[in-house]
Amino acid sequence: MPNPTDPMPAPAYAWRGLLQRWSDEWLDPVLREQERPEPFPADIRAARWLGTAGAGSDEIAELEERLGVRLPPSYRQFLRTSNGWLDTTGGIKRLLPTREVGWTGDIDPELVSSWVGSAGSFEVPDEEYFVYGDEQDPCLMRAEYLPDTLKISHTHDATDVYLLNPHVVTPDGEWEAWYLAHWLPGATRYRSFWDLMNDEYKGFCGE
Repeated sequence: MPNPTDPMPAPAYAWRGLLQRWSDEWLDPVLREQERPEPFPADIRAARWLGTAGAGSDEIAELEERLGVRLPPSYRQFLRTSNGWLDTTGGIKRLLPTREVGWTGDIDPELVSSWVGSAGSFEVPDEEYFVYGDEQDPCLMRAEYLPDTLKISHTHDATDVYLLNPHVVTPDGEWEAWYLAHWLPGATRYRSFWDLMNDEYKGFCGE
């Protein structure tokens, strides 16, 4: 029997189903003609998959060793499903493979300076910060966390980006996930990467 003091096993996240639906939506010829340009090469269209093969255990271990942390469960399982990804929405053009993921302060200091400098120095109390969903105010981000976030996406000539925040961790090991965008007054924050991606998919589908 399991020891009651052992950590709970990570839940299984249904990444393959979500990402396959996302691929199918992007590649649907009717939707493409009516609403969306065709940004993908022929091999992507033929495979009907906007990702790659999943990262191996050794690749994830190398990333965690380089970062000095254990990645949150939903993000680890995403990488095992696809080691990187093409467009999720019009604002996010690429989710990074393991070899390109890094701390925001190290790989994108300009992003940090642009937001930290403009966000001011006011403190956000817990009762205002730990609000998620429709009641959340994107202005109430804690800009001081930004240098230590993990940058996991890239978009040319834009600040739209997905970040994982190791300063806020749930009991099951999930890190808070941010969508930081040039058109927002701050960041839209989620309890996990899984929650962020599901919300992005709903927005992509117009829900």
